[in-house]
Amino acid sequence: MNQINYLFKPKSVAIIGASRIPGKVGNIILMNYLNEGYPGKIFLVNKNADSIMGMRSYRRVTEIKERIDSAVIAVPAEVVPAVMEDCGKAGVRSVVVVSGGFSEIGKTDLQDQIAGIAKKYGMALIGPNCLGIMDSRSRINTLFLPSYKLAKPRVGGVSFIAQSGAVGSVILDMIAGEGFGLSKFVSYGNAAGLDETDLIDYLMEDEETKVIVIYVEGIKNGRKFISMANKFKGKKPVVILKAGRTEAGSKAAHSHTASLAGNYQTNEAVFRQFGFTIANDLSDLLYFAKIFESEGEPKGNRIGIITNGGGVGVLTTDAISSSKGITLGELSKKTAEDLRKVMPVLVNIRNPLDLAGDADDKRYHDAISMMMEDPQIDMLVVIILFQTPGGDSRLASELVNMKISSDKPMVALSIGSAYTEMHKMMMEESGLPVYDSPRSVALSLEALLSFYQFRKGC
Repeated sequence: MNQINYLFKPKSVAIIGASRIPGKVGNIILMNYLNEGYPGKIFLVNKNADSIMGMRSYRRVTEIKERIDSAVIAVPAEVVPAVMEDCGKAGVRSVVVVSGGFSEIGKTDLQDQIAGIAKKYGMALIGPNCLGIMDSRSRINTLFLPSYKLAKPRVGGVSFIAQSGAVGSVILDMIAGEGFGLSKFVSYGNAAGLDETDLIDYLMEDEETKVIVIYVEGIKNGRKFISMANKFKGKKPVVILKAGRTEAGSKAAHSHTASLAGNYQTNEAVFRQFGFTIANDLSDLLYFAKIFESEGEPKGNRIGIITNGGGVGVLTTDAISSSKGITLGELSKKTAEDLRKVMPVLVNIRNPLDLAGDADDKRYHDAISMMMEDPQIDMLVVIILFQTPGGDSRLASELVNMKISSDKPMVALSIGSAYTEMHKMMMEESGLPVYDSPRSVALSLEALLSFYQFRKGC
């Protein structure tokens, strides 16, 4: 675990295969470190250069006479073993091999060779055939993806593990659009060294990680995985998307990262046994991550709905009523009486509570305050259609303020294009999770409740 920490919190990094040529992997990685403002020491290694972008370049990592906590290797596959040996001799503590050309194309001997070198010298190894790692707080970024092509997530509590670099890059981009925060990102590829079990194990103990989100094509070591999952059962929310569910998908996974996908039903049974939240697609993965980062334990399963659009309120009622574990709450007599005193005559006092199309920030404030105080409501869904006359920035600000002062889970549902998206980002960046469909709201509330019920039973 100490060696893994050098991957995420290194005080010095060597970029082996650094390049001055724009578009080259070694150049993109170097630029990412510089653009992120990495505060530690950066050493460049390129056998054909004495300097790169005004920085000294070494021919071999063994020429560097200072401590190196981590090395990023971006050289052709056949050269990697020799470079790994140099890293071991130089006392490098952790290594990220982004290079491809190993077991994913049948060169298992070459992959076994670098795994053996890492083990011999006690180096934590990520890869090969991966994007590597990103840490929002220490500003580590080994991803060979140009920064201008990806939106940058804010710093937060979600850590993401992806066996696939492609899926990982898409998720990173989508996270920024969803407005919740990233702690760490790991694309571990062929898992010659550290695998998904090692990484979950580390993140379970990581104080900066509140939620662990995983995309996996195959579990490398089933016994080790079960042992780890049992040790940390219910400690943190774990959201998992398992690919290779079908025979065709399993074959595709093997050709992608040399992963044995295994029987999906068996994997799913194990995940459920240890309280993992199972996502069925990338959208679910994001929906669940969002609610776990922003919300705590609900007191019960009764949902209150407030809306300024009756039809969307009905659709949300249907989605909640069709879900497992959650149900529509019934307003208490006191709440109904208090609401009747302040609401216009045209508002029917019931759950879902339709505030009408002219509802403004004050009407929402009154409704949310009273339903939050209702002992028969455990979680609240607030629907805001920004296409209505009262749907504006004042309303968005009011909802954020109400969320901050609330001791019950509260999520928003808002559907629309540019104007809606602008306010959605405003609310999410302030800690209010916003969803774009009744289905996504219902699934997320169901997942939140299910995890905390599981934790109570542990």
